[in-house]
Amino acid sequence: MTLSDLNALPIAARAGALATCCGAPAWVGALNQRFPFATAAALLAAADAVWYGLAEADWREAFAHHPKIGDVGALKEKFASTAAWAAGEQGAVRRASDATLGALAAGNAAYEAKFGYIFIVCATGKSADEMLALLQARLPNAPAAEIQIATGEQAKITRLRLEKLLAS
Repeated sequence: MTLSDLNALPIAARAGALATCCGAPAWVGALNQRFPFATAAALLAAADAVWYGLAEADWREAFAHHPKIGDVGALKEKFASTAAWAAGEQGAVRRASDATLGALAAGNAAYEAKFGYIFIVCATGKSADEMLALLQARLPNAPAAEIQIATGEQAKITRLRLEKLLAS
């Protein structure tokens, strides 16, 4: 879909397309109200501005729309509308050893218990071992610092998905 195509969509259809990029309804609604955009760069800048202007509850809502790193079952069941993108983003996990997958599962559980949301990382281009190392490095963070890191990772994911949407 081109930017012109996205601009021309009815508001409800455009909201559906945007929701495949970020699961926070507040983000979808606020960005959708800013259309049309003259350039992809303007869209991406607005997407970031809206994202960073949201409340923490909205960020957490977006996080909840992702499968846990390495949770292939969740990719198929819960996230059917974005499964292809998420599978590509987490593609290296499918080649991970059982030990790494076990460590990711344990790390995800510890992370979620500590912070109250799943571990968010822009997985594109990262191996399972790299994601595990990032998870382990971030676990000691204070909650206030970690929410900022997770928010930045979600912004990266959203940007990549917007770019994929415009390239589809």
